[in-house]
Amino acid sequence: MDLVIVTLKTIFFYFFIILAYRIMGKREVGQLGIIDLIVSILIAEMVAISIENYEQTLFKTIIPISVLVILEIVLAYLSTKSRKIRNFLGGKPSLIICDGKLNYNEMAKLRYSLDDLLVQLRLNGNKSIEEIEYALLESNGKLSIFPYDLLKLKSSYPLPLIIDGKIDYNTLTEIKKSKKWLIDELLKSRLTTKDVLYAFYKRNKIYLIRRSEVKK
Repeated sequence: MDLVIVTLKTIFFYFFIILAYRIMGKREVGQLGIIDLIVSILIAEMVAISIENYEQTLFKTIIPISVLVILEIVLAYLSTKSRKIRNFLGGKPSLIICDGKLNYNEMAKLRYSLDDLLVQLRLNGNKSIEEIEYALLESNGKLSIFPYDLLKLKSSYPLPLIIDGKIDYNTLTEIKKSKKWLIDELLKSRLTTKDVLYAFYKRNKIYLIRRSEVKK
């Protein structure tokens, strides 16, 4: 009888977890952020405990899992509305290699070692750091790599200036420009930061997408 209960609980939670992840909109493990990973671990632990304690009612596991799913959906929604919340919960990409040079300060801040970097490069089929023009450590821990072209001609990596109407001050610091400069550039097109959905800086020029251009 105990074996039957455990089997039935396992089958039930199998489909229940599928439903929960459908609701949360997750597609693959590689896309999970920090908060997503925490939720996944907690759900797995609760399901394991419930299956082991076969005398425990299903509701004692269903309710906390449902709370986690709702919390995840609420946080995901808030993240789309606030960049500060998004950066706090999921972090933001970090430039590890720029113009073929290692950013040691950023690596130290992230506690990302040279060995970690070399492993990621090898896994992506790159033999050495000299082959890489730009590399970004994404918020999910993956390394996005942009190798040099065959002639090793220097390109320009697009740096985000405005995301969802919010100025990226790290980019302004990197390109050695001020907030006033950016505001003045926008005013030339009769725009404010609130009118801009996304803007990036490349080859000494600003490229942008207006909110009015995006279909709702």
